[in-house]
Amino acid sequence: MHQPLDAQALDQIFRSARTYPRWQDRPVSAEQLRELYDLVKFGPTSMNCLPARFVFLTTASAKERLVPALMEGNVAKVREAPVTAIVAHDTRFHELLSELWPPNPNAAAMFTSNPPLAEVTAFRNSTLQGGYLILAARALGLDVGPMSGFDNARVDAEFFPDGRHRSNFLITLGYGEPSALFPRGPRLACERAVTVL
Repeated sequence: MHQPLDAQALDQIFRSARTYPRWQDRPVSAEQLRELYDLVKFGPTSMNCLPARFVFLTTASAKERLVPALMEGNVAKVREAPVTAIVAHDTRFHELLSELWPPNPNAAAMFTSNPPLAEVTAFRNSTLQGGYLILAARALGLDVGPMSGFDNARVDAEFFPDGRHRSNFLITLGYGEPSALFPRGPRLACERAVTVL
């Protein structure tokens, strides 16, 4: 039986964790990115479809390819962060279902015959996987800055020109600069956000 995480772990992942707009000059290694993905891959997705694809931009030249697609307020964040992740989804994720979902070797058929279902499934589950990436990064001692505020079509044209993958959102990764934080925004109380039936 699993035991609850201690208060320090919960603080690191949720209560004290913040969205960082500025970054310390500390690198994130390729080994850390692999460790990060190796946690993310265990998060649940429907029929284990795993549609997310992650592009980790780690060099100045790679990040400059992203800059033309960004809203002005996000440019410095991307340039300064050690890593910017493009969270995308594979529109043909179902081609791997015979490998990923052995209980039903014919599962791909439901998606090849229904493109709208395939798209919503890929988008929903890649969003989940992006959320897992945020939590896994925090669990590994990294800070994150998830963001929209960019032109998806321009990102897709630049990074996914064959059309197979589509961008969802961006996440900057590294070690945040605490002095740049704004006061934490308010949160809704349980009574305002939750209905128990």
